Amino acid sequence: MDTIDSHGQAHGTTPYKLRVDDKPYTPTIESVILCPARVFRGKLDSECNEHEGEALAALLVEGATQAPVMEGLYPAQAGWKGAAQAPVEAGEVLPEASVGRKPLSSTVAHIFEGLENGLMVVALGLMMALPLAESLLRRVFGIGIIGSAVFVQHLVLYVGMLGSVIAARRGRLLSISFVTTYLKGKWKTAASVYANSFAVVIACYLVIASIQFILAKNTVGDTLIHGVTLWPVLLILPTGFALIAGRTFLQISSSWMIRCLAFLVIAAMLVISIVVSPESLVLPAIVGLFVASVLGAPIFTILGGAAMILFWGNGQPIAMVPINHYRLTVDPTLPIIPLFTLVGYLLAESGAAHRLLVIFQTIFARIRGGAAIVTTVVCALFTAFTGASGVTILALGGLLMPILISSRYSQRNALGLLTGAGSLGLLFPPSLPPILYAVVATTIGSEITMGSIFLAGLVPGVLLLMLTWWWGIRSDPSRHIQERMPGTTALKALFRAKWELMLPVVALVALFSGIATPVEAAAFTALYALIIEVCVYRDLKFFRDVPRVMMECGLLVGGVLLILGVAMGFTDFLFTASVPERLVEWAKGSIHSKWVFIIALNIFLLVVGCLMDIYSAIVVVAPLIIPLGIEFGIDPLHLAIIFLANMELGFLTPPVGMNLFLSAYRFNVPMSEVIRSILPILMVLMAGVLLISYVPFLTTALPHLFQAVGR
Repeated sequence: MDTIDSHGQAHGTTPYKLRVDDKPYTPTIESVILCPARVFRGKLDSECNEHEGEALAALLVEGATQAPVMEGLYPAQAGWKGAAQAPVEAGEVLPEASVGRKPLSSTVAHIFEGLENGLMVVALGLMMALPLAESLLRRVFGIGIIGSAVFVQHLVLYVGMLGSVIAARRGRLLSISFVTTYLKGKWKTAASVYANSFAVVIACYLVIASIQFILAKNTVGDTLIHGVTLWPVLLILPTGFALIAGRTFLQISSSWMIRCLAFLVIAAMLVISIVVSPESLVLPAIVGLFVASVLGAPIFTILGGAAMILFWGNGQPIAMVPINHYRLTVDPTLPIIPLFTLVGYLLAESGAAHRLLVIFQTIFARIRGGAAIVTTVVCALFTAFTGASGVTILALGGLLMPILISSRYSQRNALGLLTGAGSLGLLFPPSLPPILYAVVATTIGSEITMGSIFLAGLVPGVLLLMLTWWWGIRSDPSRHIQERMPGTTALKALFRAKWELMLPVVALVALFSGIATPVEAAAFTALYALIIEVCVYRDLKFFRDVPRVMMECGLLVGGVLLILGVAMGFTDFLFTASVPERLVEWAKGSIHSKWVFIIALNIFLLVVGCLMDIYSAIVVVAPLIIPLGIEFGIDPLHLAIIFLANMELGFLTPPVGMNLFLSAYRFNVPMSEVIRSILPILMVLMAGVLLISYVPFLTTALPHLFQAVGR
């Protein structure tokens, strides 16, 4: 992270002036402080750019071990490092007058931004409303809405593209590079110019490929429903990629001189790709793409670029990438992902975490290591609903760290526990990775259902959770036991959070009872969460907060679906080139034991988990290992849980596990300190993953039991 320190007063009444890369930098107070509640919850302002986000993080975590501030146990900022005047007192609420929206320099840009935001909210709203209306009409009147399922599937395409466009606008397209963290000054600028220029070139070719795809659909005459032509609906693909290209270009630098230099670099790349023959450009292009990924190019450009380069060099149309992108995003079960993500965001943005925390503190107050148990349970619950451990760390880190410190955990153990617990919950329903794995496995012919994969992951998930509890209890050096809360306090806490405690029950009953389709179940769960947070608890205002929450949800979903769509194109090339078959032949000739294969698989997946986000790993790697698992006689469900458990562990594996960076960013500590703090719990969880890998009964018992009962 860039170093940030205080240097006097900024313009007007804003007492913040920072230095970034040893140069004066003044973020606007409007974009650094969105509102007092969100500041103390540790939420990053969705409108801030990279430097403003880092400035906000620095302001948030300074002295974040003090007393409760507001709405529960939020970290008090007894003195902000960025303030040159008197520090903010603990618990002081900033005046609403200081909270405003950063004025846009262009009216056209303002209108365009509002249009994008509005379309995102409408698309997510329709995605929730249509399945519910279809279910209600079917049950009450015996009729449904013709074509509603197809319409909802294409809404996923629109949410994905709109979300990725908004992510590009805000500079939040996911990248896994850590090299730029150590670059300064001109070197960092040069890295940004090269990486983003390469990303713009890839996005431009995605525009061309999407146009080729649309022209093909127009020639064939494909229709959506009721004879409606499909190709106008698909215009969102080239439009979205074009906007991503433009905004990625603008993200290169605020200096027009540097932008002009970047434009020349982009033009040179495009000219070379036109003039030079594809066969002779494949290797240089792949090398250039690898360098761009190391220097911080977004993940979608790496996977999409690799796919297009390989298709192009092999004499195949690059339109295969948007074709596969479209095929994935309109999968019938995929609407579950944005809908359950919306549930997680509604919980994270409301006071649900505090209410649930009070309950778990009440239950575990008299148990040694109770704070650790509370931390793991709350983190697992939120990760299960958001499907993203990074969201859990950023949203709950500031809430849970003071609790662990006040329970006399050392700073290092508290940091390690929070970083490790952030990845728990990925195996529990309705987590998104198992759903996506089932979708991808089904596309290549493996018979894995969503219900069976959640049943298979239940016992392994509980095992990893209990191992984390055990480590947390052992790490409590003081044997500190809190005072028992009065019974009336416990009952009040349970009564107050009763609607949120029912949420997992509502989700699981709707999902697995058979009374609704999976998409209808997800829509009903999202509606339930919306009603209780807006109408019952009133933590969120319908017109002020809900659109913002839906935007944040859409942004995350869009970034993920963008990666998944282009990754599907890369996977398609691997199958076209018969890579899985060659891999099976190599494994059969080199590995002769099932158990040796499992240990080799664990090592490989651990490395993959470090280097790739879990969603792109599922799309790219899972289709390669599923045939290998079949060849070595591994149950497909057992293989799925081995894969997901290793991905969960990969978030924590040094030196490039994603949770390590997020934790260092959130708590403002050096990466070396985060790595030292995570090593003990990493060893414990690694033992759990090995146990899951070598004891298939833990994974297969529940699915086989339910299958036998079903007969």
